[in-house]
Amino acid sequence: MTGISRRVVMTGAAGLIGTTVTPYLDQRWDLHLTDLKSGRATGLNITDGDACRAAFADADAVIHLAADPNPDASWEALLAPNVVGAYQVAQAARDCGVRRLVLASSLQAMLGYPEHMQVRAEDPPRPANLYGATKAWIEALGAWVANTSPTSVVALRIGYFAVRPPAGDGITPRDLAAWLSPRDCAELLRAAVEADVAGFVVANGVSANRYRKAEPGDSSGRLGYRPSDDAWSEL
Repeated sequence: MTGISRRVVMTGAAGLIGTTVTPYLDQRWDLHLTDLKSGRATGLNITDGDACRAAFADADAVIHLAADPNPDASWEALLAPNVVGAYQVAQAARDCGVRRLVLASSLQAMLGYPEHMQVRAEDPPRPANLYGATKAWIEALGAWVANTSPTSVVALRIGYFAVRPPAGDGITPRDLAAWLSPRDCAELLRAAVEADVAGFVVANGVSANRYRKAEPGDSSGRLGYRPSDDAWSEL
């Protein structure tokens, strides 16, 4: 299945990543946008399993972006969107027989590794905050779905997503090394949806930065992700 015939449902489409990458993708697929906030996107509460199943019916792929993105968020703030909601999305995709489930994990799940270390996709999560722990949870959910159903799952450890490379006080070389540009994020999502892979795949999501916090690994190899932007060239 290629082109506009591919029905792809995106959760969290009204968030920063969703609104930024949609223009790159909405001409490629039959893209259905959902979010807790209605508007351009269809309203969807991801903690409602029945609503998720209705939204995912006949979908070829689901891109799950919906979450509380605050790395300093409390357990109370994270529980519904990042834990319960992630489960309901995974269960619904499994129940609906979706071909490909793409999960937005995060390099925040890897912050427990030494700062100088370039993390690999095969390295297990080592979170240093509760937000990162919820991203380790979403990776575990992805493995469960892939191991117990025909649905293949790609978990993307998304780096420092921003329209421009991070700058200003408090920004470190590690932040630049983790930058993911909008154009490259769209390419990463395209690869995650369209790659001919089976089972469960974890891939790192950073741009073609001169120095990378995360090794490309499966993102460039198995998925065929080809990033273009470099944080250091943009400064």
